[in-house]
Amino acid sequence: MPRKPSADAIRPIGAHAPISGGLGTGSLRYAAAVGAEAIQIFATNPRAWSPALADEEQLAILRDHVRRTGFPVFVHAPYLINVGSPDEVVRERSAALLGHCLSRGEQVTARGVVVHTGSAITPDRPAGLRRMRETLLPLLDKLADDGPDLLLEPMAGQGQMLCATIGDIGPYLSALEWHPRANLCLDTCHLHGAGHDLVAEGGVAGMLAELAAVAGGRLRLIHANDAKDGCGSRKDRHENIGKGAIGSQPFRALLHHPATAGVAFIVETPGAERGQRQDIVTLKRLRRGPRAGRPSRGE
Repeated sequence: MPRKPSADAIRPIGAHAPISGGLGTGSLRYAAAVGAEAIQIFATNPRAWSPALADEEQLAILRDHVRRTGFPVFVHAPYLINVGSPDEVVRERSAALLGHCLSRGEQVTARGVVVHTGSAITPDRPAGLRRMRETLLPLLDKLADDGPDLLLEPMAGQGQMLCATIGDIGPYLSALEWHPRANLCLDTCHLHGAGHDLVAEGGVAGMLAELAAVAGGRLRLIHANDAKDGCGSRKDRHENIGKGAIGSQPFRALLHHPATAGVAFIVETPGAERGQRQDIVTLKRLRRGPRAGRPSRGE
């Protein structure tokens, strides 16, 4: 079993955990193996519309561990969900599946359920935002007071995505009437692909300042992923920390910025257990303190 995060780990670092071996048993075993201080899981098959049946014993194992230790858990909704689709059937299925994930999140005492912000499919962005609003607002209004928040994850800008840059977040949240349970998960690979230059001097601080102006206080989770492609590529291809186009120093800047205090960092990087264990080691080293001397790029 993974240990309770240490008191000084105000930015817990963890991984997306597979649930083979059981949603509770398997995910917690993986967390211990990679040294994770937090985990993200799929509560059901990420590429299927049919929700997984509940395994009450496994739900109880994870829920009891969270309640006993305070271990942070997040749920990621399936990739098929598109809350901005012009296809009514897709939207209905998306709402039902996301509702299932929110229920699972509540059952395991998750802190948040991550969902991609969706695509309009066609160039009619205002219509896509209206459809998103109609899909998400009823779900947000049903959230239990002690249940997980909905964590909106902007994308890399591919296709007709409704939200990619920090500047897109304001109109998106406005469409949701700035609902207090609509919060944010930022993915570093997505930000990089969408055109935020995190590598440039002051790039991380500038991005977070823009976020503070648009939606201050709503950041709950960071997907810490390096990127295979260049800034502005609009591609979402993850790389291990320090081995891609972002490099390690922007992650150091993120881990030491006041805006990320209390925010969990989850790696979704290649290499399965071995690769993610090394990425967690790297992020923990970066979290320990800035290197003496000249400021690093991105800081």
